[in-house]
Amino acid sequence: MTSQSTAQTAAKTAAQTSAQAAARTAAENTAKNTAKNTARTPTPDQIRRAPKVLLHDHLDGGLRPGTVVELARATGCSGLPETDADRLGAWFRQAADSGSLERYLETFSHTVGVMQTRDALVRVAAECAEDLAEDGVVYAEVRYAPEQHLEGGLSLEEVVEAVNEGFRLGERRARDDGHRIRVGALLTAMRHAARSLEIAELANRYRDLGVVGFDIAGAEAGYPPTRHLDAFEYLKRENNHFTIHAGEAFGLPSIWQALQWCGADRLGHGVRIIDDIKVHEDGTVELGRLASYVRDKRVPLELCPSSNLQTGAADSYAEHPIGLLRRLHFRATVNTDNRLMSHTGMSREFEHLVDAFGYTLDDIQWFSVNAMKSAFIPFDERLAMINDVIKPGYAELKSEWLFQQTASTSGSSESAG
Repeated sequence: MTSQSTAQTAAKTAAQTSAQAAARTAAENTAKNTAKNTARTPTPDQIRRAPKVLLHDHLDGGLRPGTVVELARATGCSGLPETDADRLGAWFRQAADSGSLERYLETFSHTVGVMQTRDALVRVAAECAEDLAEDGVVYAEVRYAPEQHLEGGLSLEEVVEAVNEGFRLGERRARDDGHRIRVGALLTAMRHAARSLEIAELANRYRDLGVVGFDIAGAEAGYPPTRHLDAFEYLKRENNHFTIHAGEAFGLPSIWQALQWCGADRLGHGVRIIDDIKVHEDGTVELGRLASYVRDKRVPLELCPSSNLQTGAADSYAEHPIGLLRRLHFRATVNTDNRLMSHTGMSREFEHLVDAFGYTLDDIQWFSVNAMKSAFIPFDERLAMINDVIKPGYAELKSEWLFQQTASTSGSSESAG
């Protein structure tokens, strides 16, 4: 063998060795990163303790099953499908999951049916605040339709005052239990009715007394938000805030009308904006005009993953548009919609997303800050919540990894010694 061929062979061998070493290093780094990511997957307890912000939650969709049973008995409401709290809770979940609109709407007839007295409204609102605080929510905007709670003889004003009293009571009870929460009310008008201007004026009268904004809800198809332009024009003249249920069932036209005709500050759900986003085979993404507008203008999307699965807006958590919307940096937020019907809470919603997308505490913080930025309270109060409550809360949780890693390293060193 010549010296030249010997050198070539040596060089080839060295290159192969180098390539093998690089491959081993890459494999080791991948293994380390995988282990690191696995280790930093937040636990259910950490998710629960993480300070969370909720913008889309219906008061009549979050009752405790036991409360429904007790209030039905106290108010003489009949017709509950179950009188045992556990079985009733299971019935609510099964009815909501049934795919039958009739059965789904029946669930609300039972919750709204027991919320027709002042005492009942105070109790339900107080328990709502307590339950959210226990789940780690530090700020919540909870919506309800005053016009649906008049059958017992209450006036619209009495309904609002009872719910506000309940929220304050719940905040105090939560504080006594070691939790802090602030709850604001959103007054909802039903889009199939004709009282939206009246409810908007009501929201404006109570805007400094616990009510932070206005909403319309109900079936989207056949009841476009443009039917309520007088209410939205009034709120804009009064410099007040409002969100609109749009882009859940009816799609892009509903979103377009809510934004361009009505001037909504936020979109209730808004999940169908995905219909204006095209993902090509090579992985590149193309945004349509409306999707670009929503992202460019930082329009908050009040996404409700579990509820969206029930209504057919997504087939699974892994296929929910929130994954793409988060990657594209839309102003996405995570919400519960109806905690009783969806058998969920903020912690459970995030647990599903952690499982589906591998989200970390950084991702949960991103969603929480998004939501707090989009809240309907004054800017300085939002900023204080972000800087003094949310960010420090996540920093403390993330620091736990450091101490766990130190303890693990220390234990390994002692074993080696």
